[in-house]
Amino acid sequence: MPRLLPLLALVGVIQFGPIGTHAQANPPRLVVISIDGFRWDYLDRPPATNLRRLAAGGARVEHLIPAFPTKTFPNHYTIVTGLYPEHHGIVANTMIDPAIPRRFLASDTAAVSDPRWWGGEPIWVTAIRQGQRAATMFWPGSEAPIRGVRPTYWRRFDPRLPNQDRFNQLLAWIDLPPDSTPRLLTLYLNELDFVAHKAGPDSPQADSALGRIDRLIGGFVDSLAVRGLADRVNLIVLSDHGVTASPTDRMIYLDDYLDLSLVDIQDWNPVAAIDPRPGREAEVYSRLARAHPHLSVYRKAEVPARFHFRAHPRITPIVAIADEGWTITSHQRRPATDLGNHGYDHELPSMAAFLIATGPAFRAGARIPSLSNVHLYHLMAKLLGVTPAPNDGTLDSVRVLLR
Repeated sequence: MPRLLPLLALVGVIQFGPIGTHAQANPPRLVVISIDGFRWDYLDRPPATNLRRLAAGGARVEHLIPAFPTKTFPNHYTIVTGLYPEHHGIVANTMIDPAIPRRFLASDTAAVSDPRWWGGEPIWVTAIRQGQRAATMFWPGSEAPIRGVRPTYWRRFDPRLPNQDRFNQLLAWIDLPPDSTPRLLTLYLNELDFVAHKAGPDSPQADSALGRIDRLIGGFVDSLAVRGLADRVNLIVLSDHGVTASPTDRMIYLDDYLDLSLVDIQDWNPVAAIDPRPGREAEVYSRLARAHPHLSVYRKAEVPARFHFRAHPRITPIVAIADEGWTITSHQRRPATDLGNHGYDHELPSMAAFLIATGPAFRAGARIPSLSNVHLYHLMAKLLGVTPAPNDGTLDSVRVLLR
């Protein structure tokens, strides 16, 4: 069972719980907050007042480039392992592995808790294996005992848990006595991504969600200051990917070009993971290769090298990628109603994420115009003073952010 701690009392909209008497004795720590689906240019929107204040006084990556595919689980796990999806194995939010009987679904508690899916070594495992404590609030991967190690404290994902409760749990962990408090804490927020999918990335609803999250982050930073921790916490606020509009008239119906009984489509949109029936690969590829002007189709070995999406056995023999804003579906599937989506080519500006960092380790005013998120594991290992596990990133790529 996860080690759960009571939430602090909730007071008002952005009020947080009482000050812990042990806060001053805590060692320096790292807090990483992910706002799922926060596109890089959301920082310039009027509701992002507190985030702009943090950016002005801290370090910033203006365009944080996600890994391909630009989906939630692959990118959150790349951020904490420093590995491309083809190396850590989380190649989609939905996937199949012949060696594991159960299909992986991001919403399936049993699947996400199975360590066989999760390759590499996430930063909380690195920290714990080197004598530190770590707490994860809903971060993808943190529900499984990876390499036999769970976070010191963790919560099973509950999308209904209000964001303020999530922040209060973070503060409850921070307020633990020095012999119990974690050195690393992570927090995952999914509201903005959910709203941008349903209402569109440029909708008033998305701005409202952004404003609510911004106020909570401002309240959290103020709570650290009241606790005397403003110069004892390194805070990273980032996102996993961006988002773009997906008009409902931009549909690619695969069954217009292919008998779907010839394939198992493991994941649909906007990257279709296509596994042809035995002996049918050449036929399926031939039918799809020139099927639609807004669909790029590759054999696995021919996926462009820049995607880093060839090596893992969970990558299907045929990969089809929709152009920006287009949806891959079939006439038999539920009609697509989402007005926003992601998962597209990771080099598209609309897929870029963001990163803001403040605290004693970061150089105020430091700016990196563009950075791949595969380098962030090295950054976190440096901040925690631990030796990183093998990964695809480099510390030199992020050193400019540090004092």
